[in-house]
Amino acid sequence: MQLRHYQTTISEQALSLLVDFKIAYLAMQVRTGKTITALNTAKLYGAKKVLFVTKLKAISSILKDFEAIQKPFDMYCINYESLHKCENDFDLIILDESHCLGQYPQPAERVKELKRICTDKPIIYLSGTPTPESYSQFYHQFWISSFSPFAEKKFYEWHKNYGIPAVKFLYNRQINDYSKTKKEAVLEKVQHLILSYTQEEAGFTSFVEERIIKLPMPQAIDWAIKKLQKDKIITTKEGKVILADTSVKEMQKVHQLCGGTVKVEEGEAIVIDMSKAEYIKEHFAGKKVAIFYKYVAEMAALKWVFNDRIITDPMEFNKAGNDVVFISQIQSGREGINLSSADCLIMYNIDFSAVSYWQARARLQTKDRKEDAIVYWLFFEGGIEEKIYKVVESKKDFTLTHYKKSML
Repeated sequence: MQLRHYQTTISEQALSLLVDFKIAYLAMQVRTGKTITALNTAKLYGAKKVLFVTKLKAISSILKDFEAIQKPFDMYCINYESLHKCENDFDLIILDESHCLGQYPQPAERVKELKRICTDKPIIYLSGTPTPESYSQFYHQFWISSFSPFAEKKFYEWHKNYGIPAVKFLYNRQINDYSKTKKEAVLEKVQHLILSYTQEEAGFTSFVEERIIKLPMPQAIDWAIKKLQKDKIITTKEGKVILADTSVKEMQKVHQLCGGTVKVEEGEAIVIDMSKAEYIKEHFAGKKVAIFYKYVAEMAALKWVFNDRIITDPMEFNKAGNDVVFISQIQSGREGINLSSADCLIMYNIDFSAVSYWQARARLQTKDRKEDAIVYWLFFEGGIEEKIYKVVESKKDFTLTHYKKSML
């Protein structure tokens, strides 16, 4: 496989960082070839045994890239949920979508596992969005490494030096807000380890175009939302209970209903309306489409409408003709997969996460794509979806505070 010129250059720069600092952070935008660049860097480093950690749905694509560079070393490719199976016996570690390790103030379990596995090992970090919400997300990403640029052993100690004291309110309770940081001080410690590269620099000629489609609010959904907001409870004809006795549950139920589904207290998720799925089938007939959904019951609605046309493997989808429909839950499909053969991506519902927004919308992009990648958002008129959209596109997560403001 012939690497693009910029991938070769970045590999050589990353090699120098690994030799000097044992850390190289490839902050390359989606579809610019982070995986190939990282694998080539490992090859140049002379690694014999590499651990590549990624998301489950991305594994097949990564293995394909590994074959393309003719497997110059032994590689163990696993998803983050399987870290407990690994020992500390690798020459080099590659952490894909490493922004998912930036949770604070406490490290996630996967971060603790990685710290064990990565002791005294060089690490290549990969992410198109290293700190999607706060520079505080850098701390635990680098805490994994024995060669972290930060000397502080605990996040709270780190935040005293690099953070700005602030508070926020959660469920009417005041808590510390650790998201505010001294940007310049943080970047001074880490920017020498980061190699950034944009789609424009890579020569992309097509970009993401977003289109919002507003569908009439189904009468049953409109009634259910208003009923829950007013009475906080609905009992169906079958005796099943839909409960919104807290503000959080109300927000979640309203969100579910805007996808045409809802989860009842008995634990079952039921489909109330399939107008979004029916709209896709009617208006995108003849097109090769990928669909991201949020809730399990939305998947059931899509399978009911599209039947045997459904494909859930991205590589199989890219090889197939125009008579198939790819579907995936947003969070599991937003990172690491390539859906570039799709004519468009349709968002059946929207996630509360800003990361989901920015990552999912880029799944169609490749350098060789000539036409713009079109992402369609299906919103019900007067529903919560557009309110969430306006928040997450500004790189903020949609929270209970935003919900309460939207209801005023």
